[in-house]
Amino acid sequence: MPPPTPSAGVIRSLRHFISRPYCLSSPLSTSSKRTFSLLCRTPHTTPPLRRKLTSVQYIYPPSSLSSPSRKFSSTPYQNATLNQVRRGCRKGKRARKTTSPALVGRPQMKGVCLKTGITKPKKPNSGERKTARIRLTNGAVVTGYIPGEGHNIQQHSVVLIRGGRAQDCPGVRYHLVRGALDLSGVGNRITSRSKYGTKKPKSA
Repeated sequence: MPPPTPSAGVIRSLRHFISRPYCLSSPLSTSSKRTFSLLCRTPHTTPPLRRKLTSVQYIYPPSSLSSPSRKFSSTPYQNATLNQVRRGCRKGKRARKTTSPALVGRPQMKGVCLKTGITKPKKPNSGERKTARIRLTNGAVVTGYIPGEGHNIQQHSVVLIRGGRAQDCPGVRYHLVRGALDLSGVGNRITSRSKYGTKKPKSA
């Protein structure tokens, strides 16, 4: 015996129900069954949309399918209230103090040598550190460390200085650049030649 054919009103209601997206929250919920039976009873005057149910995206909204899980924290972040802001709870970060203030934000600066000297390092180090007093082009007078073994600068020599302190010499916050202007590079240097202004030796 063939199954009974549904009436035209039921078929129209079913088509309209299927063509409506996001109408079901879950396929087996009681609310969806109640809505389905109501739609079957009440015929709609509007013409149904010719659209078929091809995938799950018509039943479940995308937000419910790919919704990220909410992060939970036992100590939530509290924003400052308006009264707290008015009282001055927000304070800016303290600016970092520069280690070479005489350069005024420049990488190097030219200067004239006033005199050369020798500084004793702090304990437990010992020895003699070659230093020079330099008058910069902006008028500041600073003490610079002369790296490497031996140097050829004297009074009125034009030198180039950069930032960087000598760790065991108090008050020495600048380095003289070897191989620039009147200060020659270190001779007979094999390793770290670029730091001391030494040219590459000619191969035999």
